[in-house]
Amino acid sequence: MKKDDKASVSLKKVLIVSAILLLIMGISVFAVGSRVKNVKIILSDGYEMNVLTTKDKVSDILNENYILLLDDEIVIPSLESNISDNKTIKITTENNVNNIKTTEVAQTSAEITAEQLLEQNYNNIVEKIIVEQTAIPFETETKDLSTGNASKKEVVKQNGVDGIKETTYKIKYQNDEEISRTEVSSIVTKEPQKKIVEIVNVEAASTRSNSATRGSTAVATSAAANGNALAAKVQGITPKVVTLNASAYTASTCGKSPNSSGYGITASGARASAWCTVAAGRGYKIGTIIYIPYFANKPNGGWFIVQDRGGAISNNKLDVYMNTYNECINFGRRNLECYIYEF
Repeated sequence: MKKDDKASVSLKKVLIVSAILLLIMGISVFAVGSRVKNVKIILSDGYEMNVLTTKDKVSDILNENYILLLDDEIVIPSLESNISDNKTIKITTENNVNNIKTTEVAQTSAEITAEQLLEQNYNNIVEKIIVEQTAIPFETETKDLSTGNASKKEVVKQNGVDGIKETTYKIKYQNDEEISRTEVSSIVTKEPQKKIVEIVNVEAASTRSNSATRGSTAVATSAAANGNALAAKVQGITPKVVTLNASAYTASTCGKSPNSSGYGITASGARASAWCTVAAGRGYKIGTIIYIPYFANKPNGGWFIVQDRGGAISNNKLDVYMNTYNECINFGRRNLECYIYEF
């Protein structure tokens, strides 16, 4: 073989070996630059899948595996983010935000985004339904009954009572701290009772007060003269003057059946009688006679006798017996001046 032929063969061998080396180096560089990763994808229905990919961007990995997000689905990390070190992509719905726990939060903006909120630890969020009561301030109604230029004074005819409003809230707490509050409903459970004040002449007020202090025995004397038996019993006795919170009741509201032998029978054993019977607290003995000026125009002339008790009747309350349920409802509840004759 000639020298030129030998040189040509050697050159070809060198070129072939060099090409092979360059190919191997290219493949190595490509493999290093495109490192294959095992990524776990958790779908919103809980299904888990492991995929091999050379991609880093979340959206690219999902597209590569033909995974599309629904309108109410959210992906963590976000579509534009790269996968985190744990190589996990989680798809969830907005309703499952409270169950999401991640260890990475991408702080790409000073403003908190929905993705950032989702990437925080929400395992400690608790939702509660809370009912709060607030007072409804009572109003004051002032009536000027005074005359002339004489000295005047204010007399409270009815004490004001605040009402009550109940508001139901749905409140979310994170780590025992309130983070949101939504009003669910609001209802007034107790209407406020207005305060009634009368402006009267000092002399008139003084005369009325002294009359009450002495017991206004003239009232009993006058009623006795007209044949009122209750008034006749207390004639000459000085009463105690108090203001009691009065309501009304009838036989049908006492919890007994009309066929019951005790229907309409009072604690004293007597049958309840309209415009005569009242139920009072145990601070007032059965048989105590009470005069209530508010009922002066009623058939009894305002005279009652304590014949009954009631589970909700305390010493500052009074329940007046009436014939019908409608009368009771129309009367409602009010503060009344009462003359108590105890003997």
